[in-house]
Amino acid sequence: MQRVRCLALLLAGVATLAGCQSSSLEDMSAFGDSAQTVADDSAVAFYKDDELITTGKLQFREKNYGKSYAIYKRAVAVFPQDPAAWLGFAASSDMIGRFDTSDRAYAQLAKMIGNTPVYYNNIGYSHLLRGDLPKARRYFLKAYELDPANETTARNLELMKNSVNVAQR
Repeated sequence: MQRVRCLALLLAGVATLAGCQSSSLEDMSAFGDSAQTVADDSAVAFYKDDELITTGKLQFREKNYGKSYAIYKRAVAVFPQDPAAWLGFAASSDMIGRFDTSDRAYAQLAKMIGNTPVYYNNIGYSHLLRGDLPKARRYFLKAYELDPANETTARNLELMKNSVNVAQR
């Protein structure tokens, strides 16, 4: 009798768990980010044209900066002439506070896309994250001079203005 009761409870628990699976939970992983971001691609030896860049962008968008850093680090090793790989690597480095690495990436980018609003916005944001507001402003203004209608530049200048108004601690 005891065994029958235990078996019935066990089956009821399994039925309950099976009933909990819904389409809204299928996209979640155990780590809190989306299921798309936990695919293990560490053993991949061949990459489609933009597979690493696409995966890096996904991780960055999901705010998994450590993962995006590792993916973009691999991307710049595989595609050293791709500015998108270097931009992602620099931005990911900035977000995890690896400014030494992002400085090297921006040095590479200066040779590739140096005089563009994208370059100036990214390096300006890097200096904004470091707290170097005068240097960030200089880069944002260079981006603004090249493209006054650029929305990213306008947002960055607004963000910098707001940063000045916040008390330094």
